[in-house]
Parts: sequence; C-alpha cells; structure tokens
Amino acid sequence: MSKKATEITTEIVTPILDELQLELVEVEFKKEGPNWFLRVFIDSDKGVDLDDCGTVSEKLSEKLDELDPIPQAYFLEVSSPGAERPLKKEKDIHKAVGKNVHISTYEPIEGEKVFEGKLVNFDGENLQVEVKIKTRKKNFTIPYDKVANARLAIIF
Repeated sequence: MSKKATEITTEIVTPILDELQLELVEVEFKKEGPNWFLRVFIDSDKGVDLDDCGTVSEKLSEKLDELDPIPQAYFLEVSSPGAERPLKKEKDIHKAVGKNVHISTYEPIEGEKVFEGKLVNFDGENLQVEVKIKTRKKNFTIPYDKVANARLAIIF
C-alpha cells in the first residue's frame, strides 16, 4: 500500500507544485508506531518557507479529502528536505556540483562504499568526488549506476 500511496500522492501533488513553481523532492508513506505518516518534501531554487509548506499542505489536503485514495488514517506533513537534502534525480546531482555531498555505493570503489566530500563534476555517467583524507585530498570517480544513496552534506 505504501508504494501505491506515494504514487497517487505524487500524481495529485505535482500539478499543485507546478502551479506554485515548487519542486517535489520525495513522497514517503510510513508507519511509525501505531500511526501512518504521509510526508511530502518540497523545494525550489530559492528554498521554501513555512508559508510554502502551509499552502501546499492545504491544497493537497483538500484534494486528498476529495479523492480519498488512502483508506487508513494518516498524518500529512509537508516540509523542506532540509540542509542535507537527498539527491534523487540526475538534475539534483547536476545542481549539487561544487557542493559537499555524502554518497554511498552498492559495491566498493577503490575499497570504499561511502564518500563524503566535494562533488567536483557529474557528466551524466560518473560523479567526481574530492574527499579529504587527513591532510590530503583524493579524487574518486563513482559510476552513477553504482550510487545507492546521495545527499547534500554538511561537513565541518
């Protein structure tokens, strides 16, 4: 059911976000304890604020009430993805070039499965990540099809 709920919600929320010039980052439908949560993460080039989240929540809630596609009770949450937003699509990765990222891979690359550093380049097939190891920097080339998860990272 959770996959169907996320697909239906994606279909419903996309025109709302297009109208508001916002971007859908992710939809998740999860059970936590006894409660179900429908979470919609939104963003834009200039960021999102509480008003944006409130507007999307109101419009989406109206549509969900009208269509009633999810049979069980749930809590609807609309928010920004935060400072460490997930990079789900190729265009997200292109926009992250020059920023700090956290990448995990399906299989080891040069003996590593986790890379945290600056995304130097993405050509559509490979990500070039500059990782600081103690006092030196090393570049890793990571094939895009080997990326399990990617997100922006706050590195201190």
